[in-house]
Amino acid sequence: MHSSITAAYLTRYRSLASAAGTGPDAAPLLPLTGAQRRFLITRHRDRLARTDIVPLFFAFPRGTVDLARLRRAALRLARQHPALSGEFTVLRGTPVLRLGEPSVEVTRVPVDPSGPAAGALAVDGASGAGLPDGPARAALLRALLDWPTDGPALRLLLAAGPQDEEELLAVALDHAACDEQSLGLVTEGLGAAYADPDGGEDAPGTGRAEAVESYRAAVEGQLDAEARAASEAAQRHWAARLGVLADAPEATGPAGAARSTGMAVDRLPAVTGAARSGVFPALLDAVAAAAHRLDGGDRVLALGYPWGGRPADTEPVLGCFLNTLVHPAPPGPARPLDALGAEWWDDLDHADTPYDEVVRAARSAGASWSGALDGLLTFEDLHRRPPLVLGGTAGREVHLAGRPLAAPIAVSASHGEDLLVRLAWDRERYSDAAAEAAFAALLATLRHHLGTGA
Repeated sequence: MHSSITAAYLTRYRSLASAAGTGPDAAPLLPLTGAQRRFLITRHRDRLARTDIVPLFFAFPRGTVDLARLRRAALRLARQHPALSGEFTVLRGTPVLRLGEPSVEVTRVPVDPSGPAAGALAVDGASGAGLPDGPARAALLRALLDWPTDGPALRLLLAAGPQDEEELLAVALDHAACDEQSLGLVTEGLGAAYADPDGGEDAPGTGRAEAVESYRAAVEGQLDAEARAASEAAQRHWAARLGVLADAPEATGPAGAARSTGMAVDRLPAVTGAARSGVFPALLDAVAAAAHRLDGGDRVLALGYPWGGRPADTEPVLGCFLNTLVHPAPPGPARPLDALGAEWWDDLDHADTPYDEVVRAARSAGASWSGALDGLLTFEDLHRRPPLVLGGTAGREVHLAGRPLAAPIAVSASHGEDLLVRLAWDRERYSDAAAEAAFAALLATLRHHLGTGA
């Protein structure tokens, strides 16, 4: 009989939660999803590991952002969402959320106008213009790279150089507290609280008890789905799909360890109508082309991508309800999109299977694979995320090279008025020339599948 990792976690969590109010620390404990637990366990095992963060960057006209007002808005938002009020921690080997005060930092980051430019390369192939660069960008990136492992869950960092006409605002969250849907809740919630004439911090909103119960119900619903998805049928599926995986032959340091990363960017026309269903499989094949160009070997690569969402009929709460799925990418030319799409849909039937269960299934089939990813793909539909509006001014979203990476390469695609594609790479592992050649292969594969010469 297959033993579920999720069921074992729930047993340990309930034992801790039942005793939480009887000891010297009476703070209530809340459960975590499989994705949240993986983030915490990684940090707990390796104290040198960086916190996985999700940053957004916005440019505002200089003088737009009132930090005191923004701080009040952030505190109000945090009080409405348990994921931003307390501490993600590991107690007796069990990851939990311990409720407490708002876990928020709002500050202006000092900018040294003569400081170095953070050692990152950014190339925008679409416009020929560089991505935002300079001392302000470097200061923000250094602050994010130095994120403390014990929080906070939300950081709002503002920076501007002495001569800059715009100021850059980083809205960054601990990945344990957010996923794609959470980002929309954050931008919308911050804007609404910032616009509140009462200042936001003490304005009425969702009660604490109601917010806690909404979060608990959403997480328990997700855990129930994960427990059901850890079935023997799912084990057989992932064993068949991933049994050929193997780690890279040479260890090159922990993922995300690079202090220097590059980014290449291009824009393709938006895909409309029925063709939209082929965008994600096309992206998977395009990332495979780039990863194989850089890897240079003949092994099947493990490409990860987040997928999923909150259980049906749950309140919109902050948290990480996504699961990381794994796509096995063999070497070779571009594959037929129909075949790719069929495999992808089959994988989505088992999308709730926790990542650790997927790795276990692969290893049971003979894979010499630790679960390390060779590349990561994220996809966002920008029509589903409200803009960040502060004081009536909408921030212009910008993309900064130099962000920490969770894999040797990371591809981000944003679908809105166009299809914005970004490739980030570890410059300690790959040369800029090799990465730019890989990006060219990615774009060629994508255009091949989507039928555009743009």
